[in-house]
Amino acid sequence: MTNNAMHAVGKPINNKNVAVFGTDGIRGKVGTVLTPEFILQLGYWCSHVLPKEGPVLIGQDSRQSGDMLTAALTAGLTAAGKEVWLVGLCPTPAVGYLIKKLKAAGGLMVSASHNPPEYNGVKIFDQNGVKLDSDKQLLIESSLNSEFSQKKIIPGLTSFGKAYQRFDLLEVYENGLIESAQGKSLDGVPIVLDLCWGSATSCGAKLFKALGAELTLLNSEPNGRRINVGCGSTHLNHLREAVLQKKAEMGFAFDGDADRMLAIDGKGRTIDGDHVLYLWGTTLKDRNELPQNRIVATVMSNLGFEKSWKSRGGLLERTPVGDQNVYAEMISKGATLGGEQSGHILSAKNGLCGDGLLTAIQISTICHSKKLKLEEWREQSFKSFPQKLVNISIPKISDKDRWQDCESIQKALSKAQASMGQEGRVLIRTSGTEPLIRIMVEAADQADVDLWTSELVKTVKQHLY
Repeated sequence: MTNNAMHAVGKPINNKNVAVFGTDGIRGKVGTVLTPEFILQLGYWCSHVLPKEGPVLIGQDSRQSGDMLTAALTAGLTAAGKEVWLVGLCPTPAVGYLIKKLKAAGGLMVSASHNPPEYNGVKIFDQNGVKLDSDKQLLIESSLNSEFSQKKIIPGLTSFGKAYQRFDLLEVYENGLIESAQGKSLDGVPIVLDLCWGSATSCGAKLFKALGAELTLLNSEPNGRRINVGCGSTHLNHLREAVLQKKAEMGFAFDGDADRMLAIDGKGRTIDGDHVLYLWGTTLKDRNELPQNRIVATVMSNLGFEKSWKSRGGLLERTPVGDQNVYAEMISKGATLGGEQSGHILSAKNGLCGDGLLTAIQISTICHSKKLKLEEWREQSFKSFPQKLVNISIPKISDKDRWQDCESIQKALSKAQASMGQEGRVLIRTSGTEPLIRIMVEAADQADVDLWTSELVKTVKQHLY
């Protein structure tokens, strides 16, 4: 969510220019940002941008607030006459997949992705299993700012929908993932899975066991108090330790709603989204299954990845951060593989919907079919440029864009870029989901990375905060 987007309970939305949607749906702290009252209204107005016919699916991750928010969404949707199918605990991509498979009217996922347990959120999908476009988001925002919402009134209640528990639908998604392996198996390959106490616990172990892997499981039960806490794709140390201790060939860590994945090879090295795109992309390129040898990535992707991919005759398109930006560029350019360094990978195999479990299945089965260990396959990848990312907390949300108008920061930025030339780059941006300014520096020389990161962080803190 955008940092100034939401409103405490009892305070009407009275500014029609207020943005509710961020880079990945709606997100915030439960009880202050996300309230039952607001979520009920959201469910009601969501129904007005979805087709009249067909059920609306709702999935959720393991957060303690998930049942409450799901109930509020269900109340709003059924008040608008919608039929609701409750999928229960599931990965976010399961919702998108099932919408298309079942020809549903749309779906919602109750999750705050990689954020801590006290956060939650709602991701909204249209009838094509794709996250809502900006026009539909604006329609919902306008409705939430309307007279009816301000007065806490739902108009025109003449008929009501029904809600049904459809936990059985998860198996439909699981079968689709097994089929995506195209008959490849894992035949006793030792693999560690960090299921993050979240959505991946619903089916992650079952899927890899079905493919024949020899599993070690971490954080493998749903636990809303511990989701994303020191585990999963944002905290890889425990996975690394387990892979090395068990002498596993690879390990996979998922975030809270399992739409992203990062891996560890047998030597304990991180396989991030850039490595996944390079390795998977190379395989598709060699099979002539990658249109124009094009991969879509974001401004965060490593410069070493870009240089190496281009040296192999590939095209690399960069977008702003956010899977919706990657998706839009993929549609525009007809690309079939893209994603983010954070492990959010979109491919034609899942209808361009980020799916951490599918990505892990593809990487592991392709690797095993090549008769390689992941550490060996990684050696065929690129050499990363040293890269450092520093997050600076923003005391005032209203200050988040001030750095762009600060002359001292702009001078420091220009000086850093001029010094590194083509062998380095700097990126400063504000987070779309948290009150942070992010400073990223990468260069061929680690000394340059350390120097300019320190200079830029010092300059930002000195002149703004």
